[in-house]
Amino acid sequence: MRNPQRSDRGTMAAESPFLLSLVEEFVSGLQDSKAKDTATAVKDGQFTVLQLVEALGQSLTSSQPHTRARGVQLLSEVLQDNYGALTEREVELLLAFYENRLKDHYVITPPVLRGLLALTKSRKLPPGSAVSMLRSVFQDVHVQSLMLAERACVYNMLINLMESREDELKGLGADFVFGFVQSMDGERDPRNLLLAFQIARNILLRGYNMGKFTEELFEVTSCYFPIDFSPPPNDPHGITKEELTQALRAVLTGTPKFAKFLLPLIIEKLDSDVQSAKLDSLQTLAASVGQYEHGDLAEFLEGLWSSLRREVFQTSSEKIEAAGLAAVAALTSCLSRSVLNSDSEDSLSSFLGLVLRDCKHHLFEPDLKLVWPSAKLLQAACSASYRAAHSITSAVVPPLVEQYNSRTQCSHRRTLLEVAQRFIQSTASCQSVDHDESLFSAYKDSLCSLVFSALSESNSSLQITAASVLTSLAQQPGLLLDSDIELAVDHLTRLLLTDEDERVSVAVVECAGAFAERHPAAFITKLIPTLKKEMLSDRRESSELHSHHAVRQRCLSALAAVSVRASVVMESAPILLDVLGSAHADPDRFSVDEVVCACLSLQRIAERVQDGEDTSRCFHDVIVPRLLSLALQAALQNDGSSGRRSPLVEEEVLSSMVPVISTAFSRLQTFAEQTASRAVSLFLDGDVSFLPDNSFPPRVQLLQQQQEDSSWCQTQLVCLLMACVCSLPRSVALSQEERLLSELEELSCSCRHPFSYTSAAKCFAGLVNKKPQGPSLDRLIQGVIKRVSSELDRPSSPLRTQAFTLLIWVAKALLLRYHPLFSALTDKLFTLLDDALLGPMAADSFSLLMSDSADVLNRGCHADVRIMYRQRFFSENSAKLVQGFNAAPQEKKANYLKALSNIVNKLPKQVQVSELPALLSLLLEALTCPDEGVQLSTLSCLQPVLINPPQVLVLQLEALVSRLLALIGSPAMKIRMASIRCVLALSRFPAHEVLPFRSRVLRALAPPLNDRKRLVRREAVQARAEWFLLGSPGGR
Repeated sequence: MRNPQRSDRGTMAAESPFLLSLVEEFVSGLQDSKAKDTATAVKDGQFTVLQLVEALGQSLTSSQPHTRARGVQLLSEVLQDNYGALTEREVELLLAFYENRLKDHYVITPPVLRGLLALTKSRKLPPGSAVSMLRSVFQDVHVQSLMLAERACVYNMLINLMESREDELKGLGADFVFGFVQSMDGERDPRNLLLAFQIARNILLRGYNMGKFTEELFEVTSCYFPIDFSPPPNDPHGITKEELTQALRAVLTGTPKFAKFLLPLIIEKLDSDVQSAKLDSLQTLAASVGQYEHGDLAEFLEGLWSSLRREVFQTSSEKIEAAGLAAVAALTSCLSRSVLNSDSEDSLSSFLGLVLRDCKHHLFEPDLKLVWPSAKLLQAACSASYRAAHSITSAVVPPLVEQYNSRTQCSHRRTLLEVAQRFIQSTASCQSVDHDESLFSAYKDSLCSLVFSALSESNSSLQITAASVLTSLAQQPGLLLDSDIELAVDHLTRLLLTDEDERVSVAVVECAGAFAERHPAAFITKLIPTLKKEMLSDRRESSELHSHHAVRQRCLSALAAVSVRASVVMESAPILLDVLGSAHADPDRFSVDEVVCACLSLQRIAERVQDGEDTSRCFHDVIVPRLLSLALQAALQNDGSSGRRSPLVEEEVLSSMVPVISTAFSRLQTFAEQTASRAVSLFLDGDVSFLPDNSFPPRVQLLQQQQEDSSWCQTQLVCLLMACVCSLPRSVALSQEERLLSELEELSCSCRHPFSYTSAAKCFAGLVNKKPQGPSLDRLIQGVIKRVSSELDRPSSPLRTQAFTLLIWVAKALLLRYHPLFSALTDKLFTLLDDALLGPMAADSFSLLMSDSADVLNRGCHADVRIMYRQRFFSENSAKLVQGFNAAPQEKKANYLKALSNIVNKLPKQVQVSELPALLSLLLEALTCPDEGVQLSTLSCLQPVLINPPQVLVLQLEALVSRLLALIGSPAMKIRMASIRCVLALSRFPAHEVLPFRSRVLRALAPPLNDRKRLVRREAVQARAEWFLLGSPGGR
């Protein structure tokens, strides 16, 4: 029964002057903004969509098509914002209306499609409505005659209905596919193509019945293959060729039913001369065969192989070669999945027969260019499956070994070895997963014989290649027997001790490292004892000294390389410590360089060793205490006498110990906190109980400067304390931290030894950086500022350099963590630029502030480093530098220029390009500064900006050219090269801007053509050639 109250309300709404005025103004007054007002009124409940339809009555029934179109347009635009509030009955009525309007005049079709699109988003779509809607669209609308936006409406309708009414659309059977094919046929716009490809992909993946229209669907999409699309400049839609290519490829490779159409198409496109078409075809082939069966490929195998072989044999493009090899691997993998029946043909054997027929014989012609393409094709097939690898290796490896043994030229032998290595590497992935036994088990003896024979040759290239092959064999699970491993270790040991070629030693060390990771026992029993004996032997005759030094260097590198497993580290680390101990006991036995090399080996072990309880215990209970003990012994025994002192007191050696300890504390953290606590007790209280060889005097005072001249030997050990305590995670609480900070502050401000007070300042800064925020930290920083200022403000103070060093390191610690008190330190630093003595040091210190520190205050040491701290420092302080430069006397301006150059040079290149125009006048001034460091730093800043010059730089071209040409004659080679590079960059400025300088630049570039340095001559030739072409026929 009809509700009279609702009827009255509906009539009143339909007759509402407001609604009628909205309709009239939109339809007749052509005021498009009224559509938004109408949609808002519907959303606010002032009237319903059906009441709007009633109000549109005269417009929708008008005899004028454009009036009817405006009425439908208003209704459709209102539905765009209000489809969610419709009832099922309203949706049904609107659908009937729109389907009927599709038969109306063609100008009404676009707004009808927009209305239907809005209805497809409604959750109240009645059952069966999707079918009726699409039947109407497919029958009454010729999609490709529509404008772009209306075609997009149709595609989006299909996508929406495929998401919400999939079962109904599948009920249409092949008619749905046919309707889509008709709708898409002839589409050219890339935006709509992405939508159409998405629909086609859904049809394939979601099991729609294509019936007899499979080929039609393939044809209507494959006509775009390969994609040839170049987006217009400043395209607002951002559609790329790669995006279209991937979308189309997803369609073409979406079903095996396309195989009989796609594979001939790919063979045809591979004959194209267009490189991008070849690449797309190869990549599509590799993507498609992943879901094909061997039956889908059988009739096309010979044609595919012929095309693939040609592309790899004849191509000049690495990308096409790589894509061709990937396609061969994918094709082989597909054929390998075939299950053989008694009456079925083995497609894999047939395909591999083709590959071997065309490639195998080339492998045995090592002086011809087809060796490597053939080897790559065979290796690509090998990598696809165990079956393929077994077939190819059984056909290739025996004659390969035979060929090696029959050849006498080393170059041929090396090529054959490299081919064998590639085969071994290519099978690694396919055999380890499916099979325990190595594919090369049957050929193990002949391959080992071949490798060991090559290692015994005198040709270095052959030895290097043999070492690489041996590495590959070692990585084959279960291939080598213990006897093979021992023989391999003997060969490696012999080469380490006797071969002086650096390239061979690098290859041998790398091979030993790979071997030791899988077979540590042989290295523990054979290699390490031999290396120990060789390193600790005493050969002091001058004739043997140089060669023995080289052998020791190789041995130390080898010990580091093999020490990956904990069991090996337990044996190798004590040997390295024995080297340090022997150097301390007898300073003439090992050079400082050898001691440093031993420390570097310990550092590499700490960086590479597998983290675990055993390795952590080894470092924290053995290695670190022994290093501290040796360093302390050397410091205490040095009495300043004329006799030769221990190399362990040398700054270079102590600096090389620092990364060993810091890496151990940052990476191997199981016992790090306990060891750090012991180290603090050692330096604060003289507690030596945890050190080995405990024969030290009681109560050693390492952080207090004594009166003796040799006390620096003890105070400089603070660098080792820094390595211990500044590499711990921030979460670790350090015992006696306040007392330690106080002692470090005192040492850094009062010590006269530069290495000691610098290390103390760095240690203090490292602890301040990690100290939790709060009043305690603020008081500590304020105390430092007060003490440092008191020293720096007294020009007569002998400790100003020490105070300045502490200032700069604490400033860096606070800069990295964005501490608010940092600004007080930087203000002090700016005032020092005017200081007569400390001004140059203050300018240099800005480089330290902006650079990464190797041993402290870096992320590897768990420091508190905030992102973009350099950019923040620049933005907050660049104006201060400019103001200071303008106010400074002439003789002090160089300090400001150097500071600015140091700051800008450390900024990321993108920031430099955006910020340099504002500082250009100062940078041009910096080019005239006599300081070579300022000149070089400024040139490196300018070069990236000159590539895309801002307008302000073009306006300063006269000054820039003059200064750059003056620097071409600099006595410093790096400045000459950098200035010539900048001059080269100027040649790429707009021709009309730089052409007036051409003759002047060419004259200035003539002398560097005869420069005594080859690198300078090379830069000058390139720059002068570009300037010669400027303004010439054929030039710019």
